[in-house]
Amino acid sequence: MGKQMTEMLKGTLEGIVLALLTGNPAYGYEITTLLRGQGFTEIAEGTVYALLVRIEQKGLVDVEKRPSEKGPPRKVYSLNEQGEKELDEFWNTWSFLSERLEQLRKGGK
Repeated sequence: MGKQMTEMLKGTLEGIVLALLTGNPAYGYEITTLLRGQGFTEIAEGTVYALLVRIEQKGLVDVEKRPSEKGPPRKVYSLNEQGEKELDEFWNTWSFLSERLEQLRKGGK
């Protein structure tokens, strides 16, 4: 993944993670695995964990500690109402940007 892709992902990764959590509560490593399954193979686990801390601080997810078979309890993240609103806003912004970019790419104004 090139530098340009990394830079673009920075701005969209939060929305991507919120979308992955829609109706699908998950813990950190699971989220990393889901991202990699979507083709985001070079995302570092540390990046995902830092993002999870941010979205938790912003109040976009509910967190439940669940016992783990080995090690400390796992924090399971689920999208809450505030997170759903944020995700709606993300999709609206994404639609707006992607339409404009597509017009530019086709040489239109």
